[in-house]
Amino acid sequence: MQPRLKKENYVIGPDGSPLTLADLPRPDTQRWVVRRKAEVVAAVRGGLLSLEDACARYSLTVEEFLGWQRSIDRHGLAGLRTTRLQQYRA
Repeated sequence: MQPRLKKENYVIGPDGSPLTLADLPRPDTQRWVVRRKAEVVAAVRGGLLSLEDACARYSLTVEEFLGWQRSIDRHGLAGLRTTRLQQYRA
């Protein structure tokens, strides 16, 4: 019988590849590009992080996180682009 390997938790990231806690943006992230926002949303949606854990880890408000999630739902990843924010608000 083969020894059991520890199975690492992961979710599917925004680019379709596996995303683990180690792959998430650093807690001290200052520059929130589309990919990083999408990774955090994917981690919460997939159960890798709770909403509370994500907000505490990244110093986000619940409203800010939910805004990212809403933008993805309505406009896809392009909705996370801050330069386009005014075009997508409606």
